[in-house]
Amino acid sequence: MTLPQQTEIGRAFASAIREHWVLFLIEGIILVILGAIAIIEPPFATLAFTIVIGWLFLVSGIVGLITTFWARGVPGFWWALLSAIIAIAAGVVLLLWPISGTLSLTLVLIAFFVVEGIASIMYAIEHRNQLSGRWGWMLVSGIIDLILAAIIFAGLPGTAEWALGLLVGINLVFGGAALIAIALAARHPATT
Repeated sequence: MTLPQQTEIGRAFASAIREHWVLFLIEGIILVILGAIAIIEPPFATLAFTIVIGWLFLVSGIVGLITTFWARGVPGFWWALLSAIIAIAAGVVLLLWPISGTLSLTLVLIAFFVVEGIASIMYAIEHRNQLSGRWGWMLVSGIIDLILAAIIFAGLPGTAEWALGLLVGINLVFGGAALIAIALAARHPATT
């Protein structure tokens, strides 16, 4: 993509935000409210998150099953069929036994923090010469990921009750705040 094309896309994006800044503001406020609720009531948010993930697996599995049978002649039919069946099974399990599903999702979260932490530490060490003093922030980020994984793992199964809900809540609050900031900035664009 050329620079003029990127500039034109950027202008179109900025124009769309200016035209619909109220919608971005409303979405941001809703996300902040939902995030605050999730932070205040993390067990409820964790259960709700598990059920939403269950529905996503179930629906994606059903759609995958339909498209797999619709395109039977495509190579990899059996693998696509297996994938769809696994997604349906995962969705059913999460919907029928959400508490057990919460524990499983928390284990996945722990694994994510461990992998992310190790990757961040290795990235920081590998780039310490190129990133001058800033590589330390990446190192600290990786260490914090590993500490979070250790805290959540050490508290199992109790942490499974609140960890997902709290982290989703924090994510919603920051995402909502970002949308609010974008909407308010778009309401009164800087004149050039």
